[in-house]
Amino acid sequence: MFASVMAVTLSGCAQDGALDVSTGVGVSITRTGCPAVAVPDHTGDITIFSPAGSTDASAIDVVANITNVRSTCNNESARIYSEASFDVYAVRSRPEGARTVTIPYFSTVVQGGTAVVAKRVKNVTLQFADGAYRASASGKAGAYVDAASARLPDDVVERITRRRKPGDPDAALDPLADPAVRAAVARASFELLVGFQLTSEQLQYNATR
Repeated sequence: MFASVMAVTLSGCAQDGALDVSTGVGVSITRTGCPAVAVPDHTGDITIFSPAGSTDASAIDVVANITNVRSTCNNESARIYSEASFDVYAVRSRPEGARTVTIPYFSTVVQGGTAVVAKRVKNVTLQFADGAYRASASGKAGAYVDAASARLPDDVVERITRRRKPGDPDAALDPLADPAVRAAVARASFELLVGFQLTSEQLQYNATR
């Protein structure tokens, strides 16, 4: 989940992705405490069947998808606030009659790729007009992350950002290859994940269709 880099610059003084050979060789990348925002696999769409329990194509009632995921982040205080907004587009198989469809979605804060720090479930409501096949709505999810938890320890920062010159014993070594450094980066990395709150049957359908 975490891309390996030769050096990570927290100060932002070098251009992102630039190769800096003035005092040593390394790739300069700016790291922030803002969580990455993503939609987990198999949770970005939902298929509702009628009758419930059927998975035949002829029984598909409504299909909805999460798209246009956007994020904002304020990391200027002791608590980092990140917000994800997205659109939901839906299609129904029969256009007769006005109809309201409510679909639950989740937002989860994950630390280190595996540890769930917080989870919330909300609803998005779709309004189909009489005679319309399509409907759309918007959703939003926000989360707070402790800035101190998203900060790398000073000794880890030093190991990652230290300039390495040709001829140094560790000049060709990626500091993130060290399990201790990699674990520290993982602990300080957060994600804000959003997706539909699926039943086990709906998740299995998405994963195996």
